[in-house]
Amino acid sequence: MRMRNLPALGLWFWALIIFSPLAAAQEKLDLLSGVYTPEKLKEIILPLQDWHPFPKAAEHEEWQKLPEKIRAAYIRQAEKHLNGEWVTPKASIFLDFVRNGNRSRYEAISFGRRAKLAELVIAECIEAKGRFLDDILNGIWTICEETYWGVPAHIGAQKKGSGLPDVTEPTVDLFAAETGMLLAWIDYLLGDQLHRISPRVRERIDHEVQRRILSVNLVRDDFWWMGLQGQKVNNWNPWICSNWLTAALLLEKEPDRRIQSISKVLKCLDQFLNSYPKDGGCDEGPGYWDRAGASLYDCLELLHGASNGQLNIFDHPLAREIGRYIGRVYISGRYYINFADAAAKLNANASVIYRFGKSIRDQDMMGFGAFLAKQQNLGEDYVRGSFGWLGRVLPTLFLISELTNAPPKEPLTRDFWLPELQVMGARSFEGSAKGLYLAAKGGHNAESHNHNDVGNFIVYADGHPVLVDVGVEAYTAKTFSNRRYEIWTMQSAYHNLPTINGVMQKEGRDFRATDVAYKSGTKAVSFSLDIAKAYPEEALVQTWKRALTLERGKQVILRDSYVLKSAGKPVQMTLMSWLKPELTAEGKIKLENPDGLKDTKPVVILYDKSLWSAALETIPIEDGQLRSSWGERIYRILLTAKQTLLRGESSIRVTQY
Repeated sequence: MRMRNLPALGLWFWALIIFSPLAAAQEKLDLLSGVYTPEKLKEIILPLQDWHPFPKAAEHEEWQKLPEKIRAAYIRQAEKHLNGEWVTPKASIFLDFVRNGNRSRYEAISFGRRAKLAELVIAECIEAKGRFLDDILNGIWTICEETYWGVPAHIGAQKKGSGLPDVTEPTVDLFAAETGMLLAWIDYLLGDQLHRISPRVRERIDHEVQRRILSVNLVRDDFWWMGLQGQKVNNWNPWICSNWLTAALLLEKEPDRRIQSISKVLKCLDQFLNSYPKDGGCDEGPGYWDRAGASLYDCLELLHGASNGQLNIFDHPLAREIGRYIGRVYISGRYYINFADAAAKLNANASVIYRFGKSIRDQDMMGFGAFLAKQQNLGEDYVRGSFGWLGRVLPTLFLISELTNAPPKEPLTRDFWLPELQVMGARSFEGSAKGLYLAAKGGHNAESHNHNDVGNFIVYADGHPVLVDVGVEAYTAKTFSNRRYEIWTMQSAYHNLPTINGVMQKEGRDFRATDVAYKSGTKAVSFSLDIAKAYPEEALVQTWKRALTLERGKQVILRDSYVLKSAGKPVQMTLMSWLKPELTAEGKIKLENPDGLKDTKPVVILYDKSLWSAALETIPIEDGQLRSSWGERIYRILLTAKQTLLRGESSIRVTQY
């Protein structure tokens, strides 16, 4: 039965589990702080008054060089906000999170304010008539009046715990940092115009960013996302660092404190880089790469620019592999390999991918960025951002012509293998989405944004999903609590995995794959592992050897062989399908294409009818986030062993006809 209980509290309890120190020591590269010492930074970082990353609003001619469609679209969008109200985020809505687990109502207000303000700012830079300045002033002032710049789901970092924010203890989460970045860019772009309205505006921006972000991060080393006390870090580290660094570079007027902030950012980023797999794999999945590897790029690009190119690690193999990851996990269209909390469908950031590729001199990655730009019709409308906005919108705007005119290249690589992450992907034909595509994973069950999914795999046909990883529902308080694995999408019984003696996989670093192997050839690619240790003792499993083979242009074969210590209940095998299954005969399940899907061949699953009985379940999808990937329903195929055996072996085939 799927668990759909009301969300519980405990985000920071879960953080202690996910972000605990690494079980194994990582190589200490210290690519940034080990080379670029404070003394070196003093030599190479441009003074505040000399750093000019983008044209300011007063440089009107430069803004007029933006494509006319984009300029007109920004003006139209900003005109919708003229003389508008700035919705107040009420304390009662802030308390939604602890009362019922909802984080969306408050976030919609908070994020909406910031997007609105950013749109007004860009429109004013383009038009330069002062028409939007009062609305910008109101937006700045109302945001500065907010008690807490972050979101309710993250307030548990304060010593007084979850609930309402403690004004005596500013804490820095993702969105507090994003807000600091947004205000810093506004001060940079429109500082002179705001000063003419009142000197108090820039003074207020500086005061609030100092007390909420810059000063706090300088004096505290205990934020887990910094990693400075041995914590394992994830996307929070480079994401916050990119915004913290922006604020320090643009607003910190005292030269020594500016260098101190930059130096500490480098130390924090090194904790991220030191622990990152050397194969460049993101254990959080491609959706989180946008705020993991891509946010690292934001930092490196800022540092490169603010040092006139003298701070540069783009030639290091790790930086290059982190960038290339996103093209490797691309399947087709908007589909990407989506293990963990990542969504199956993405609108990947075309500009970041193109610029990352340009910085590491990777033509394929640049081509991917250009491909995405065309796929997303970039340049036909105003450039949308997310959260604090301007940090990525500005570089996109001033590269838009180059990006949209660059030669596109879809990254349909034949196969890849990430040995540290233990993730593989392979397609039937190099350069084509036709035929079957297979991806699978090993790893362990304490990865960031983990699902209990060691040994899980997915299959696509002609670029469309067949057997899938469902992903994650919209976040609630329960998602990052000690009740996370009550959520059905996190459980191994709702992945393409066995349930053994009625027992599912268990969360934790000790629950892992062993004996992992990968082999690729022109006719086939294979991936094998033992998943027995991903299950707790009560599963009574001694070995469970799983082998997956893609015979290119033909079929995917799943072979499982197992030895149990005791056999109390029949083994059950789950297969999660996007296509509608129909049991056409014992041993054969036809997967029907959804209405309107005409460009893919039918798919069948073949299994040994003497070993398995099949049951089919339709799972309605009510969650908006899951619906964006799968629509209104998903299907669960449950194969149950006809005999209770201590040892066994079987094969299941997925093929097109």
